[in-house]
Amino acid sequence: MEEEYFLNLLQKYSQTHILGHYQSLSLPEKEKFISEMGKLDFELVFSLYEKVSQQKSPIKHNIDIYPSRIFTIPKNSDEQVEMEEARISGESLIRKNKIAVLIVAGGHGSRLGFNGPKGMFPISPVKNKSLFQLFAESVKALSLRYKVVVPLLIMTDTEILPEAKDFFKTHNFFGLDPQTVHFFEQEMLPTLTVDGKLILKDKTHLFVNPNGHGGCIKGLYDSGLLKKLIEDGYSDLFYCQIDNLLVKIMDPAFVGYHKAEDSEMSTKVVRRRSCEEKVGIFAAEDGKAKIIEYSELDPDNRGILDNKGQIRDWAGNTAIHMISLAFIQRLDEHGFSLPYHHAVKKVNSLGVEGEIAEIEGWKFETFIFDAIPLAKKTCCMEISREEEFAPLKNKDGDDSPETVRKILSNMYKNWLHDTGIEVEPQVRVEISPLFALSKEELRSKIKGVNIRGDKDIYLE
Repeated sequence: MEEEYFLNLLQKYSQTHILGHYQSLSLPEKEKFISEMGKLDFELVFSLYEKVSQQKSPIKHNIDIYPSRIFTIPKNSDEQVEMEEARISGESLIRKNKIAVLIVAGGHGSRLGFNGPKGMFPISPVKNKSLFQLFAESVKALSLRYKVVVPLLIMTDTEILPEAKDFFKTHNFFGLDPQTVHFFEQEMLPTLTVDGKLILKDKTHLFVNPNGHGGCIKGLYDSGLLKKLIEDGYSDLFYCQIDNLLVKIMDPAFVGYHKAEDSEMSTKVVRRRSCEEKVGIFAAEDGKAKIIEYSELDPDNRGILDNKGQIRDWAGNTAIHMISLAFIQRLDEHGFSLPYHHAVKKVNSLGVEGEIAEIEGWKFETFIFDAIPLAKKTCCMEISREEEFAPLKNKDGDDSPETVRKILSNMYKNWLHDTGIEVEPQVRVEISPLFALSKEELRSKIKGVNIRGDKDIYLE
């Protein structure tokens, strides 16, 4: 970015406080500041600010919402046969080397009391493996099982990217071929004050925020990775987020349903625990499947019951998707298609006297699930919360490391129980993805393995 263009930009958007700050900098500091500014899309952010400022009230969804078709957990033999057919079809597609894996890992571990990217957080019950290691081992196990090359794509924000890359290099990519692991970064956008002013983070940086998990759609396109995947013959992408370590990566049944329905974007859901659970809902509105955020639901719509007294809109979002690469290309080729949302957060701002003050900032971000209503066809599959959904979000209480480790250990105990092996209640159990990805695979491998039920168990 040239200095003249930069100064005109600040004048255009009435950012006189930044102009004054800039003039107080030394020449090297000015050069660094302009360099950092050149990476940011100011036109976009100020147009978004103007649009939000003119809105009179948030959108509330309260009409024409109705349940969408969902492949539920089988309740009878016919549904079990249907799922088995989907599993066989999905495995066939996986063996044809058509699927890549994308993990969104832009989050920091600060909410967990951890200084570093969330993906580096140690979490497994016995070996304390990081989230990154568990996901990488799952991808390696799938590659070996199906004799295919599964590209692992990892999206982070700009700040996390170098540390995440170094972490993988230090650990020899957890056994994966480095050529199959691809990092890319999501776009960063300026954060604004409530009255539309840019915020100084320090002398040479503005306060910025990542553009949300929906930014992976744009990032894949801008980085060239989407083009490379398509040229290499891949057709679909398995998407998940780093904080759910129960994810069944490339679940064959899910892949099978996705292809059988000719879906451009498919979703896994769990049953909401209660009407008050703050989770997005998979439903249909105006004839289109979509995820409706809990906060955007009219209060009267959050607890509608069916004729059996059960929650009508029970399908809670898990952020697990299958997405067609051709669909991602369509969302990008004429300009990024996902809408932006705004959120208010506390940020630390550099004051005129060099002091740090906490203020309210507006950040703009995109959500991956906003792509669902843009798809020509969609598909949805119900999963068991106990087996596939345990997000790691809080330092203590629900969704904390303590509860997630317990859930993971208990799941492995249940796997052992189904093979006839009982363990003491206090025993921790961990089964490496490289040993078994499911209880069915465990059953085929467990014969001849000597296991004591009164000591912590680790199988690899």
